[in-house]
Amino acid sequence: MIFGRKIKELRDEQGVLQRQLAALLEIDTPMFSKIERGDRKAKREQVIKMAEYFHQDVNDMLTIWLADKVLDTVKNEDTIDLAAINIAKEEIKTKKS
Repeated sequence: MIFGRKIKELRDEQGVLQRQLAALLEIDTPMFSKIERGDRKAKREQVIKMAEYFHQDVNDMLTIWLADKVLDTVKNEDTIDLAAINIAKEEIKTKKS
C-alpha cells in the first residue's frame, strides 16, 4: 500500500480530487479509490500518467509501485519473505554484472 499512500499524499498536497485522477486515468472514481487504498493495483501506464501529472520522477513512482507488488507477493510468507527477497536481489545483481 506504499503506492496508494504516496498518491494520497500527492493528492492532498496539491488539492486534487479522486474523481479528477480517475478521469485522467479513464477509470471510475470507486476503482481509483481502490487503487489508493491498496485494494487494487494500478497498471504501469497509470503509474506513469500519475507521475507526470504530479510532476514526479517516473522511475521513483515505478519503484514504489513495484515495491508494492513485491510486498503483496510475499505478504503471507512470514518465515521466508526476506530470504526470498535476498535471493531475488542477488539474482538481479548477477544479471547486471
